[in-house]
Amino acid sequence: MQTFETNDPKLARRCRYDQHRGQKTAVTVEGSVVTGLVHSVMEIEHSQPTRWIITVVAKPRIAA
Repeated sequence: MQTFETNDPKLARRCRYDQHRGQKTAVTVEGSVVTGLVHSVMEIEHSQPTRWIITVVAKPRIAA
Protein backbone atom coordinates (compact mmCIF):
# COMPACT_ATOMS: atom_id res chain seq x y z
CA MET A 1 0.00 0.00 0.00
CA GLN A 2 1.45 3.36 -1.06
CA THR A 3 0.19 6.65 0.39
CA PHE A 4 1.18 10.01 -1.03
CA GLU A 5 0.06 13.62 -1.01
CA THR A 6 -0.60 15.80 -4.06
CA ASN A 7 -1.92 19.25 -4.87
CA ASP A 8 -2.67 18.37 -8.53
CA PRO A 9 -6.46 18.43 -9.03
CA LYS A 10 -6.24 16.51 -12.33
CA LEU A 11 -4.39 13.62 -10.68
CA ALA A 12 -6.83 13.55 -7.76
CA ARG A 13 -9.82 13.53 -10.13
CA ARG A 14 -8.29 10.75 -12.28
CA CYS A 15 -7.60 8.64 -9.19
CA ARG A 16 -11.13 9.19 -7.89
CA TYR A 17 -12.60 8.10 -11.26
CA ASP A 18 -10.40 5.00 -11.30
CA GLN A 19 -11.45 4.20 -7.74
CA HIS A 20 -15.13 4.50 -8.66
CA ARG A 21 -14.71 2.30 -11.76
CA GLY A 22 -12.50 -0.26 -10.01
CA GLN A 23 -9.77 0.19 -12.61
CA LYS A 24 -6.05 -0.09 -12.07
CA THR A 25 -4.14 3.18 -12.18
CA ALA A 26 -0.49 4.08 -12.64
CA VAL A 27 0.87 7.10 -10.75
CA THR A 28 4.40 8.43 -10.34
CA VAL A 29 5.42 8.79 -6.69
CA GLU A 30 8.81 10.38 -6.02
CA GLY A 31 10.13 9.26 -9.39
CA SER A 32 8.88 5.66 -9.31
CA VAL A 33 5.72 4.36 -10.96
CA VAL A 34 3.15 2.67 -8.70
CA THR A 35 0.45 0.56 -10.37
CA GLY A 36 -2.57 -0.75 -8.52
CA LEU A 37 -6.08 -0.10 -7.32
CA VAL A 38 -6.95 3.22 -5.68
CA HIS A 39 -8.05 2.57 -2.10
CA SER A 40 -8.90 6.13 -1.05
CA VAL A 41 -8.74 9.77 -2.12
CA MET A 42 -9.16 12.23 0.76
CA GLU A 43 -9.21 15.99 0.44
CA ILE A 44 -7.46 17.88 3.23
CA GLU A 45 -9.92 20.55 4.27
CA HIS A 46 -8.86 24.12 4.97
CA SER A 47 -5.50 23.83 3.23
CA GLN A 48 -4.08 26.38 0.84
CA PRO A 49 -3.50 25.20 -1.85
CA THR A 50 -5.99 22.33 -1.78
CA ARG A 51 -4.27 18.97 -1.19
CA TRP A 52 -5.32 15.34 -1.44
CA ILE A 53 -4.01 12.18 0.21
CA ILE A 54 -4.20 9.22 -2.19
CA THR A 55 -3.71 5.59 -1.18
CA VAL A 56 -2.93 3.00 -3.86
CA VAL A 57 -2.83 -0.73 -3.17
CA ALA A 58 -0.05 -2.05 -5.37
CA LYS A 59 -0.60 -5.39 -7.03
CA PRO A 60 2.21 -7.86 -6.26
CA ARG A 61 4.02 -9.14 -9.31
CA ILE A 62 3.88 -12.87 -9.91
CA ALA A 63 6.93 -14.48 -11.50
CA ALA A 64 6.13 -16.40 -14.66
